[in-house]
Amino acid sequence: MHLGLIGYGNIAHTLMGVLANEGAKPSKVTVLCTPDHVGETRARLARDFDGQGQVVAETGALIDAMPDLVVECAGHEGVRQHATAVLRAGIETVIVSIGSLADQPLHEEVLDAARAGSTRFILPAGAIGGIDVLSALKPSGIEAVSYTGRKPPGAWKGTPADKMHDLDALAVETVIFSGNAREAAIQYPKNANVAATLALAGLGFEKTGVRLVADPGVSGNVHEYSVRSAAAEFTVRIEGKPSPDNPKTSVTTVYSVAREIFNRCREQAI
Repeated sequence: MHLGLIGYGNIAHTLMGVLANEGAKPSKVTVLCTPDHVGETRARLARDFDGQGQVVAETGALIDAMPDLVVECAGHEGVRQHATAVLRAGIETVIVSIGSLADQPLHEEVLDAARAGSTRFILPAGAIGGIDVLSALKPSGIEAVSYTGRKPPGAWKGTPADKMHDLDALAVETVIFSGNAREAAIQYPKNANVAATLALAGLGFEKTGVRLVADPGVSGNVHEYSVRSAAAEFTVRIEGKPSPDNPKTSVTTVYSVAREIFNRCREQAI
């Protein structure tokens, strides 16, 4: 498989390690990054991948390389600036920054691009589970979906919570946001991908309730949501281990993306 990557930060770096450990090393890797990071990215990729790899600085160059699958892992701007063009070119794309789709015009642009390219974009489950059940319950009539994201205070640094609270001094759990999934994804773009995933699978952004909590009593990233519908009621709670290089991200997110790649490797082997 020729794998394309938009961005080469913590998620992409960890993903390459997972693929190598599982014997699913791509035949080729093409990375798209900003022009000022080409040299650094080329060096990092060389350390992580001993196969045929290249680093490009323009979306068109990534498209011209014709990867079999592209994984976006560059944040909301990565979706806006690059993923739509890749989809329009007919290349299947995994969107990791699902919170970007809280921007309704961008969501519509992504949908239009996939249609125009006769391809699809994949939204991995990321740090949470049970998405298949939630989505399956839609025809039964979902009445309520509520999500609580709980992370150590340090994981909220660099977010609006950093301006409202002395995160280093928090001694008790503190709700730093309460609202709907669209507001959460827009205000906390690096911390609310799970909220966006639940919204897209269930009741939508406006009707999905979200609480974000800074909790000095937890060491990992705790994701918990409850669903009430005519067919079933259930609660899912997952405590993901934070990525060593970025406490805002659960390592389970990387494994969720890797699963999409594993599936395509198996399809190509048949």
